[in-house]
Amino acid sequence: MYSPRRILSLSARFLAVVAALALVNVSSARAQEPEKASAPTPEMEAKFIATMTNATLKGRWCGFKDGQLGPQKEDAYHVVSVAKKEGDKWLITARLSYGGKSIDLPIPAQVKWAGDTPVLVLDNISMGFGPTYSARVMIYEKTYSGWWAAPDHGGLLNGLITNGSN
Repeated sequence: MYSPRRILSLSARFLAVVAALALVNVSSARAQEPEKASAPTPEMEAKFIATMTNATLKGRWCGFKDGQLGPQKEDAYHVVSVAKKEGDKWLITARLSYGGKSIDLPIPAQVKWAGDTPVLVLDNISMGFGPTYSARVMIYEKTYSGWWAAPDHGGLLNGLITNGSN
């Protein structure tokens, strides 16, 4: 038979173990819940604007079709400006060469934030000619990396960002 002191000691340890297990379960449940996206700070948006204004994104891309990656190719894009609209809506003005002429093309995009990292989101955007495109491009420091797709093909891209402030 256990003494009252022994019963209290066992009860206290039992309660401590139950409490510890409850904390582990709560922590585990919280770890499995996706974090709610926090709104970007004005400083984060200002850094994104500075990085992408008058910027050249120069790097490589490779296409993919039917589950196969193609060879890497050099590529460059010029962003004239970015302007925040309402909420996560932005307007990216890109300079394209088409038919021997330079054209500034406004492209509506969303900017989602993965922590402090902006991700450009394009969903079925028409460039005014040809097919529609979708893309996800992450901008981190002075680099970019992402994915793009047209209805029947797509590609991966990555490279460095340079602009007047570099």
